[in-house]
Amino acid sequence: MASVGVPAPEGPANLIDTDYVIGQDNITGQIRLNLDIHGKVFAISALVTVFFVVLTLALQDEVAPLFEATRVWLTSNLAWFFLLAGNIFVLVCLALIFSPLGRVRIGGAEATPDFSYLGWFSMLFAAGMGIGLMFFAVSEPISHFGTAMGGIALEDGARTDWAPLGAAEGNTEAAIRLGMAATIFHWGLHPWAIYAVVALALAIFAYNKGLPLTVRSIFYPLLGERVWGWPGHLIDMLAVFATLFGLATSLGLGAQQASAGLSHLFGIPEGNLTMVLLILGITAVAIVSIVAGVDKGVKRLSEINMFVAGLLMFFVIFVGPTLLIFTGVFQNLMAYLVNLPALSMPFGREDSNFTEGWTAFYWAWWISWSPFVGMFIARVSRGRSVREFLIAVLLVPSMVSVLWMTAFGATAIDQVVNQGFEGVREAALELQLFVMLGELPLAQITSFVGILLVVVFFITSSDSGSLVIDTITSGGKVDAPKPQRVFWAIIEGLIAIALLIGGGLAALQAMAISTGLPFTLVLLVGCYAIFKGLMSEPRGLPEPEEGQKEPSR
Repeated sequence: MASVGVPAPEGPANLIDTDYVIGQDNITGQIRLNLDIHGKVFAISALVTVFFVVLTLALQDEVAPLFEATRVWLTSNLAWFFLLAGNIFVLVCLALIFSPLGRVRIGGAEATPDFSYLGWFSMLFAAGMGIGLMFFAVSEPISHFGTAMGGIALEDGARTDWAPLGAAEGNTEAAIRLGMAATIFHWGLHPWAIYAVVALALAIFAYNKGLPLTVRSIFYPLLGERVWGWPGHLIDMLAVFATLFGLATSLGLGAQQASAGLSHLFGIPEGNLTMVLLILGITAVAIVSIVAGVDKGVKRLSEINMFVAGLLMFFVIFVGPTLLIFTGVFQNLMAYLVNLPALSMPFGREDSNFTEGWTAFYWAWWISWSPFVGMFIARVSRGRSVREFLIAVLLVPSMVSVLWMTAFGATAIDQVVNQGFEGVREAALELQLFVMLGELPLAQITSFVGILLVVVFFITSSDSGSLVIDTITSGGKVDAPKPQRVFWAIIEGLIAIALLIGGGLAALQAMAISTGLPFTLVLLVGCYAIFKGLMSEPRGLPEPEEGQKEPSR
């Protein structure tokens, strides 16, 4: 039997007075399977998505050029908008950390955390960017280093190179620092600020204001009771589409990398068939995790995955160029901070290939992921203060990303610069991690661990995404029937398959950007809503000690 949706605040909180009851517009009952869905949001989202999958698979030759043209147009014309929005999100988070509003507690003034720090950090990181870190940990640093070393190339007065900022032609050390700064820029404060804005807005309006845990609730300060009608339906459907296609981008990248790794290790033929079988198999495992539930499924898998990922990273650090990596962490962090103003500048950029092909795509990708990751973070962050929440969500994953990218990136660059090994630079993007590991001891084992990490990150992302989409399409219910979550997990896999077959990486990028664009506007409204919601909340109570409330799991 379904609950009312979200737990009531603990202690003083400023609930919004509305007659709306969570799930009041839902269709419930038995139609062979137990159902509890918001009829309009679920039906339209599902039908449009299924139609897209069928059309893409049926018209593969026709849709591939369309995907590419869409990606090029959006990034070339609207890169400035994505960069400007990203800067706003970072500034909002920093302002809240240092303001008195940071003392507000998510879930009410007396709420205590549901999860320990270890479990919380593991779920934050595994849901946020696991597959991406595996895919780009080697390929992005080595790519930016190479383009920076190559210098600026001009044709008819316009730059045609892909180097960040002004490049560093012929200067190896400067090229390394610029390449690593650009990499950290894409995996540091900005993406986590995007996630934090969505997560905090959802958490405050659900756990403090008593509204459904859906994206439409963020718009209550602007729309009032109209948010329960068609304006709210459209907002939630947009969140579903953004989540589905942002997630499909990551799942597609994961399938490409796992396929490349299997081919590299075991000689299994690469190609669409292998990737389709991988997606189907991993989706099946994700469904098992869904049935097990958040605490036994996602939480346990996330903690295991972060432990194994940590082992792989420390292995690379200690068998790779250890001193170079340890000194590089501080040098790269400093290079990131020095270059941050220039890298985040939205206007007057000459490095258009870099800003459009890399940064604009990344920001759109993070934004399209934000309803999924934001809602998941909101669900596991109840009981944290706003300041504690923002510091953790911004800084902890960012620092781990700096260490991770430095370990893998510095090792790959060292192989090129100091060992004369060009294989890692010449390999395909999805294969570069395994080629780099191939030059270290225990290559077969570490490469297999790399494949395993990609697969488990795939499972946790699919599991978490299904949970979030199900919450949105069930009107804010956080405990809707599991068969609905299984349905969305299957849909996610089908979208990834359709995009890979229908246009490969270009199709994945095009759909992430296309759904990320309109959702950027939702996030900007969310910034206003956060301040509006927090200003009416009680604040100033002391924070509970860690471990004061053990998870009842």
